[in-house]
Amino acid sequence: MIKPLKKAVLPVAGLGTRFLPATKAMPKEMLPVVDKPLIQYAIDEARAAGIEEFCLVTARGKDNLIDYFDIAYELESTLRERQKTSAIEALSSSSVEAGSLVAVRQQVPLGLGHAIWCARNFIGNDPFAILLPDDIVKGGRSCVAQLADVYHQTGGNVVAVDEVPKEWTDRYGVLEIGEDDGRKVEVKGLVEKPDPAVAPSNLAIIGRYVLTADVLKPLSALKKGVGGEVQLTDAMAEMIGKVPFHGLRYEGTRFDCGSKLGFLEAQIAMALERDDLAGDVRAFLKKYL
Repeated sequence: MIKPLKKAVLPVAGLGTRFLPATKAMPKEMLPVVDKPLIQYAIDEARAAGIEEFCLVTARGKDNLIDYFDIAYELESTLRERQKTSAIEALSSSSVEAGSLVAVRQQVPLGLGHAIWCARNFIGNDPFAILLPDDIVKGGRSCVAQLADVYHQTGGNVVAVDEVPKEWTDRYGVLEIGEDDGRKVEVKGLVEKPDPAVAPSNLAIIGRYVLTADVLKPLSALKKGVGGEVQLTDAMAEMIGKVPFHGLRYEGTRFDCGSKLGFLEAQIAMALERDDLAGDVRAFLKKYL
């Protein structure tokens, strides 16, 4: 029996060094793309896939990520008094149902695998999604919802994949593939950040996963891999052959907001989707180009 997918883990303990000095006093995940922070895009995508419970894996100095999803009574009261209806509506998606969001601390930055292991009590024996807020996926349907479709068909693990230039394989976890129907691929092996000369393919995992709780067993060994960190890729690789494992060429456009160029591109792309901004954005782009 395939369990329903209702939980998501969001690793948000990183230092955000590529965005200093902005991230000196603000978590990278709170940087806004147009008028919503990165963390909000991730939560919205998960909710669109039917996710109901969320776990933020945080670090010291990141408590405002939790505060963001609380109810701002004083602010909302003031907005009501001033009849700021549109502002109240804008706030509605920034809160979650009582008891549906928890946070755990990753005291030491030991990698993505370690961050997921820190959420082990939240995960329990249930399947769960992982969303890395650095990635925004723009499209007609939630990327996690697309992964959930495959999970509910096959069970096991499903990861979102992109075809990347061969010379970029040393930046990603890369798939060794079996059967391939053009969209869904069978995962026969996984390699973390392989040298382009020996990479098994150019299909790279992006920051969206649906995994079973079985992955916690290899993670519990806290075995260090590439970069001296506990790699989630290594733990997933140990599950190959034990549970079904697929990669999905998802529908949508991914923006790597962990890089400055990707972040700026996301700003423009998302603004051009807005009826209230698109015309003015096109006008000022012409001014500078």
